[in-house]
Amino acid sequence: MQAFDVAIVGGGPAGSSCAAFCALAGLHTLVLERERFPREKVCGDCLNPSCWPVLERLGLTQRVWDLPHSKLISVEFIAIDGHKAIVDLPTGEDCEFSIKRSLFDDLLLKRACDLGVHVREETTVTTLSHCSAEKACSHGPVARPVLDASEGRGYNVLQPGWKIETTSGESFLAQVLVGADGRNSTVARLRNLLPRPARERVALQAHIPLPQNFGKRIVLQFLREGYSGQAPVNKTELNLCLVGTPPTISRLRQWAQSHFEIAANQPWRTITPLTRAPVPCAHENLLFIGDAARVVEPFTGEGIYYALRSGELAADAIAKIIRGKDRQLALREFARECAEMYRGRLWINRLARDAVLLPRIGSAFVRAAQIQPGIVRLLTRKIVSRENDE
Repeated sequence: MQAFDVAIVGGGPAGSSCAAFCALAGLHTLVLERERFPREKVCGDCLNPSCWPVLERLGLTQRVWDLPHSKLISVEFIAIDGHKAIVDLPTGEDCEFSIKRSLFDDLLLKRACDLGVHVREETTVTTLSHCSAEKACSHGPVARPVLDASEGRGYNVLQPGWKIETTSGESFLAQVLVGADGRNSTVARLRNLLPRPARERVALQAHIPLPQNFGKRIVLQFLREGYSGQAPVNKTELNLCLVGTPPTISRLRQWAQSHFEIAANQPWRTITPLTRAPVPCAHENLLFIGDAARVVEPFTGEGIYYALRSGELAADAIAKIIRGKDRQLALREFARECAEMYRGRLWINRLARDAVLLPRIGSAFVRAAQIQPGIVRLLTRKIVSRENDE
């Protein structure tokens, strides 16, 4: 039974970034991922400029630029009646950037591997149990002994950890456990922490041939049945997202088939819920990051930033805990920094939700923006700024 300082369940942007930063801090790190990469993920496929500082600290900026992508130069809001509002996006290094999640997530996970993280793909966690230091010692220690924080030398007793069992029959021990396994988190479910979802909306997503003369723009189009998000992800493909309610989603799909001239048998990926209550990000030696902690709209361009940054914040807290610093202080700082990361931006989430449940609100917003352009510029600046980063 292998023992690690930290075990991370989920290898998406949150889990991979946390693992990479843990490895950079010298921690013995494990990632357990249910799927095999590369794989697609329902998402708007956009990286907002807040992502770039985190990617720089991971040493990945140039490698992301080297992948097939599209540099987006404007956002076009379209009301139900066809009225439009267009906002230019930042250019240069602070640009809005679109890239397929299959490529981006695979790059992040490989970076973690390159840094020495142990990765088990196609591995599903089935059981999580607390493991005391004494019990763990029959198999080897849970983790390295904790350095005495008050003396700065010597060692104190081993801290309690986790025993993790998987469908492959493998078992692992870890001092700290991280749930980075998305909105339907297995870790949260196994620990009876997963809130009841709100299933008032459904999302569909597909990559389709890029329409001629589409340009390097994001389109957010309000429809009577919900809304559609569109963005090119390279020179030949368009990311097409549809968000509606269960009664309207089939009509949205029919609209897309007609509007984009795509086949009736076009395969779609789907995701639900788009809303659920947040899970507290810190539970002693169990941390939650990314969508496992707080579900945000996957099509506003913000979710990947929250995943990357929360992974980095968690790694910093874990490194402090493993090195024997004040555990409660480290967890309080982590929770505070996570709250600060979201502050002032979640209203965009609420606006996107209301635009689906009450599409005329979104359309009214577009018409108001034609009269007062500063409204839509404020919305766009909130999404595509680097202001959240240190």
